[in-house]
Amino acid sequence: MPTPLPPFDLDLLRTFVTIVDNGGFTRAAERIGRTQSTISLQIKRLEDGLGKRVFDRDGRELQLTPEGEILLTYARQMLRLGDEARSRLMEPDIAGTVRLGTPEDFATTHLPEVLARFARAHPQVALDVNCDFTVNLLDGFSKGQYDLVLFKREPQGGVGGVGVWREVLVWAASPRLVLTPGEPLPLVLAPVPDVYRKRALASLDAAKRGWRAVYTSPSLNGLQAAVRAGLGITVLPREMVTPGLLILGEDEHGLPPLPDTEIVLYRAPGALSRAAELLSEHIIHSLEAPAA
Repeated sequence: MPTPLPPFDLDLLRTFVTIVDNGGFTRAAERIGRTQSTISLQIKRLEDGLGKRVFDRDGRELQLTPEGEILLTYARQMLRLGDEARSRLMEPDIAGTVRLGTPEDFATTHLPEVLARFARAHPQVALDVNCDFTVNLLDGFSKGQYDLVLFKREPQGGVGGVGVWREVLVWAASPRLVLTPGEPLPLVLAPVPDVYRKRALASLDAAKRGWRAVYTSPSLNGLQAAVRAGLGITVLPREMVTPGLLILGEDEHGLPPLPDTEIVLYRAPGALSRAAELLSEHIIHSLEAPAA
């Protein structure tokens, strides 16, 4: 009797990858707009079909089993190829220019592979990408400078746009940083009107924790270099804490908790070009966020 094929259903694999990328079932459920029980059933279907467990649920933190580690590599490849095949077969001849505005940190961390897949599937489409602060992106969007814009805001659920990413913010510093008890916290921040700067200062002021800005730069690389050098503390999305930096616990040095931020996709009003429509759908699908 032939051995049954493993259940490489792309929907199951997408849920599996989303759980890994978000660090657990709860956040993954929020991210893809399904209940936790639904994605738990999907993982059970995946494991039953494979005859192997992909997650170790014995400890406090969710861990991949050795088989899960192997599957993760192939799952990412299969999802990428599936997205490319769908685009090439369904919309092979699209051409034009799409103007996209995005925050710099999101563009450098999450978008490169997403945009690369789109470019491979639609080689005749030119992508005109501009990175800026949220307030500047929204100003440009209101003036008709962008077809699509990604920007940061407070999580608002169903208030306009499509939520494509939820950022978990943390305090980050270098092991080289020496803090003096009772002294104001040295902060490394982007200039006004940066959302992370606003979030950091509002949280510290609400907690009545003293602070002083010791280094300000609009460059993400410049901020990370300053933090690595031990100049001060900064706020980063958890997934952007690079090797050599530490995530500081909220109970350390009187640091208050930081609320999440939301990355939202806005589409220009009126009829978009087919190329812009496709890029919009591709970004939402690739980042697997629930519609807002």
